[in-house]
Amino acid sequence: LLKDARSQDDPGLLRLVFEYLPISFSRRHGDPSRPWNQFSINIKNRDGSKVLDYQGNWRDIFQNWEALTRSFPDFLPSIIAKFLNASTADGFNPYRITNDGIDWEVIEPDNPWSGIGYWGDHQIVYLDRLLRAQNAHGPTWLASNLGDTTYSFADVPYRMVPYDQLVRDPKSTLEYDVGAEAEVAKRVHAIGADGKLLADSQGNVVHVSLLEKLLIPALAKISNFVPRGGIWMNTQRPEWNDANNALVGHGLSMVTLAHLRRYVELLAVHTEGSEVSYPISSEVAVWAEAVARALESSDPNPDDEERARIIHALGTAFDQYRSTVYQHGLSRPQMMESETVHRLCRAALEHLESAIRRARRADGLYHAYNLLRFSEDHTRAHVAHLPEMLEGQVAAISSGLLDMDEVVVLLEAMYVSPLYREDVDSFLLYPARTRPSFVERNVIPPDLVQANPLLTALLESGSDTVLTRDITGVHHFYAGFRNAHDLETALDRLSGGEFAALVAEHRASTLDVFEQVFHHHEFTGRSSTMYGYEGIGSVYWHMVAKLLVAIQESILESEGGSVDELKRLYERVRQGLGFNKSAVQYGAFPTDPYSHTPPHAGAQQPGMTGQVKEELLTRWAELGLTVANGSIRFTSVLLDDREFRGEAGELSYLDVNNDARSVDVEAGSAAFTICQVPVVVHGGRTDRRIVVTYADGTEHEVPGLTLNAATSRQIFDRDGHISRLDVFFPAVE
Repeated sequence: LLKDARSQDDPGLLRLVFEYLPISFSRRHGDPSRPWNQFSINIKNRDGSKVLDYQGNWRDIFQNWEALTRSFPDFLPSIIAKFLNASTADGFNPYRITNDGIDWEVIEPDNPWSGIGYWGDHQIVYLDRLLRAQNAHGPTWLASNLGDTTYSFADVPYRMVPYDQLVRDPKSTLEYDVGAEAEVAKRVHAIGADGKLLADSQGNVVHVSLLEKLLIPALAKISNFVPRGGIWMNTQRPEWNDANNALVGHGLSMVTLAHLRRYVELLAVHTEGSEVSYPISSEVAVWAEAVARALESSDPNPDDEERARIIHALGTAFDQYRSTVYQHGLSRPQMMESETVHRLCRAALEHLESAIRRARRADGLYHAYNLLRFSEDHTRAHVAHLPEMLEGQVAAISSGLLDMDEVVVLLEAMYVSPLYREDVDSFLLYPARTRPSFVERNVIPPDLVQANPLLTALLESGSDTVLTRDITGVHHFYAGFRNAHDLETALDRLSGGEFAALVAEHRASTLDVFEQVFHHHEFTGRSSTMYGYEGIGSVYWHMVAKLLVAIQESILESEGGSVDELKRLYERVRQGLGFNKSAVQYGAFPTDPYSHTPPHAGAQQPGMTGQVKEELLTRWAELGLTVANGSIRFTSVLLDDREFRGEAGELSYLDVNNDARSVDVEAGSAAFTICQVPVVVHGGRTDRRIVVTYADGTEHEVPGLTLNAATSRQIFDRDGHISRLDVFFPAVE
């Protein structure tokens, strides 16, 4: 089908064919009361036949599909296309994906919970993982397709406000363009789902190169880079852990920065030393050049003034790009040399890697999220740290910057840190904390009152518009204040009367007192206020499983040296997972996936959590199988004796034609399938070899433990030529 589509020389047809996926529903994730989790589960037609239909939020669709691609690797280019074709020209993604296209949140004037925004980390994290999986299975695909101009943009009617407005109020940064929404609706009525894609002045879908689609999300994140701080979370939505949703606006993510480092490294590798030029829209080329210049002229370790200058330079470059695209769209492409892209990547990597190195704490852990605060005139930008979080440690390992020894040091530090919860032998999302009691809240320390002439004057006058003194003499801010904006409104009212001079002189210090009492600037969300739902004292099992993935990747990517200590720590993390516990220890059936374990109960919220996906990813190497450079490889580095059967048995499976089959498995062996081809691993042998059995019954013996790319491709393509693999290992390492 793809071959026929290419022969038509129609980029729109090729795009539609290329992103087609014969996939049905996988799993529902999360609370269905949340709008991004509301979708239909259609698995059969009325006559009982299967329906190829999928719906889901962006994050969960693509994390599900990452695990799916281990069994269907030929889907990877189409999944990447689906991912990229649904991202916007300003570098973000809508919140829902279906087999019919994309969907986004709309403003509902009568719904107080209505809101719009873009999640930040999902895009870079999952795109990087999909690209790396494709590199493993088809290492030439990315380089040979960077100039392919069959990729589109989602035309989401959100408009980021101008940069100067964003700096003034980073919590309110997106506007809903009703006019743009109406234009999209007209196109959808005329041509269907393609009407939701960015169109040119003639109404045709805009198509750009693969490289341009890969550059734009990187540029969007780099344009929000805060040196030694993280990626500025200013698109009205939290990151992967929405228990930290209050970080929006002031929060800086070292988590996204760490994954961005790995993503930019991938782009750098594929443009280094190349003399090829690629078509890039001129607006994107101008943006990329401005970002590169800003980074090259900046110190990776700045003071507050230099930090503000860098933020403004990057933010202005992004602002100018957005303004042009919002008003005029994208113009014809120009050719960009690989070296220009590589130069941008080198400049970005210098800053990103410096930020990760500087994020290492005195206790050996890494900062996960930080806080940004500008001076009143925006000429200085200060970064403050939040407490340690498990996400930061996983991201640091996943960044690819730490070597094997550094990962070992980090993991050992984690086991003696407040993140470790001994009773469950695993890690908290964040250290447990004790919340102040009700009567301990909203208490203004006496010295702060006495040091503020405005507050003392208000007390003496008997005014309770800003603060009161209770019968015990304790001072409190007015109970009706919800936030600092309410306090500012009260101060504005006082500015017209007898307190005008005091308000003018002490407004800023009064707001500082309010912040010292409530700490709203560093409020993270339910993670710091609730004892369940991934809150205080909770082990969130999906994040622990992500840690396992990160450690395994570090082991498999290690070059030289002994991995014994890292393997020991991998095993310790693995032993802490629920399936290794008794029902009493876990508080639930151990092999069922649960969301989290709070401090006061057993595992809570059963369901097909993302932990399942992570453990599918780690399982292959635990059974001895890896894929790299287009070849299936076997290694005993993580293969444990427990995987081998104590007595003879049988593996039942469905082959590539979905016919039920079985193979005998002798004692001392292990068996599983890859792409519906059975693999029998024989341990304790004297040699290393693979026996390939073909469908016609012939056998071919391969010395060593690596299949060549051609043989591996037959398995990836599921063409039915290979019916079985037998792998012979010496004793497990």
